[in-house]
Amino acid sequence: ELTGPSFEIGLAVSSTRYKEDSWFKSLFVRKVDPRKDAHANLLTKNEESNLYKIQFHNVKPECLDAYNKICEEILPAIHADKYYPCELVGTWNTWYGEQDQAVHLWRYRGGYPALTEVMTKLRENKEFVEYRKERGKMLLSRRNQLLLEFSFWNEPVPREGPNIYELRSYQLRPGTMIEWGNYWARAIGYRQHNSEAVGGFFSQIGNLYMVHHLWAYKDLQSRENTRNAAWQHEGWDEVVYYTVPLIQHMDSRIMIPTKASPLK
Repeated sequence: ELTGPSFEIGLAVSSTRYKEDSWFKSLFVRKVDPRKDAHANLLTKNEESNLYKIQFHNVKPECLDAYNKICEEILPAIHADKYYPCELVGTWNTWYGEQDQAVHLWRYRGGYPALTEVMTKLRENKEFVEYRKERGKMLLSRRNQLLLEFSFWNEPVPREGPNIYELRSYQLRPGTMIEWGNYWARAIGYRQHNSEAVGGFFSQIGNLYMVHHLWAYKDLQSRENTRNAAWQHEGWDEVVYYTVPLIQHMDSRIMIPTKASPLK
């Protein structure tokens, strides 16, 4: 039987060490703020219900011109027709990044019901059905995501060109979207001086915990100058310092608008 002063002293020391060890470990555990609402509801404009779809089409290199041509014939017609509750925000070809790629961004005012309505109606549109058949012959692969927009970003609106666009995509660590939103709610103020901010989105369906930031610049040198100028603002370095650890993977595309794009 383990009794006596020596055992009690040993037990007390062990207990003290356990508490100190637990306290030390707690320093490295990120505290989770329990919430009673979905992250999407905390990060979006609650008074609006815009849903976005981004499409990435990898085109056979020899078919890119023909692909752009059929898109220019069909996509603006859908955008202009009030029968479809959707808007073509922008359509681009990738210049630097993944080559021979087309990127399309759509907005559905009214959220998921609007998306379902558009998809149902397009299945009855003979021209669109034929377009999909022809498009399919030109593609190597395709993927899409459904997105919501951050409340603190601009809503994308048509703009005059010529511009180049940068789509910066961030794969975040699961559980860090709220932190990202908190930091970028401040950071976006440092990136508005040249009207370069176009839109900020996060995924709901597709690759999850994915963030897309869309920027517009006059040219590559303007991009370089604008990005360097952000470091002159007090607080930008702190945002970068705290958001980089939240990222698992990041990617940048420089894109050129096609003739059909409202974002020129």
